[in-house]
Amino acid sequence: MSAEVALSTEDLRAVAAFAAGSAETVLAVFEADRPEDARPREAIAAAWAFARGGKRGKALRDTAWAALKAAQAAHTEAAGEAARAAMAAAGAAYLHPLAKPTQVKHILGAGAHAARAAELAAGGSAPGHLERTARRAAPGVLDVLNRYPSAPDGGGRVGELTRLLDTALRTRPRG
Repeated sequence: MSAEVALSTEDLRAVAAFAAGSAETVLAVFEADRPEDARPREAIAAAWAFARGGKRGKALRDTAWAALKAAQAAHTEAAGEAARAAMAAAGAAYLHPLAKPTQVKHILGAGAHAARAAELAAGGSAPGHLERTARRAAPGVLDVLNRYPSAPDGGGRVGELTRLLDTALRTRPRG
């Protein structure tokens, strides 16, 4: 059984804001592929609404699932990853207070999927994207992240990007 991690609503709001900001950076990748599909934009908007004081409820869950469906309907892998970033943003509010490595995906998943979308859209590596994502993490996000074990192994390229972002944030000087 895993130990519990103390999480406040403000902690969850900080994580959701970070996730929404991360997903927003690649929303245009999805919208260029499927301009008529607003589902990822709606998921990001729901994450921002929660981050800014809204309720954690049905709108977040529904828009997260809808963004996943949008990812499955994408014409390109880059667009699919951008929609998955939006899905992860809406799901970030559901970070569980269990000290399990898999929970790190709730904190960093939107950033990792966004970095993968940026890589694919650029036709190769996009290390600058991951660095910019790490710089955007507010101190509250770092505080929450450091309550959890390091990101888990596996997960393909998105898992690798999650671990790179995890390491970058945990080793970032505080101040």
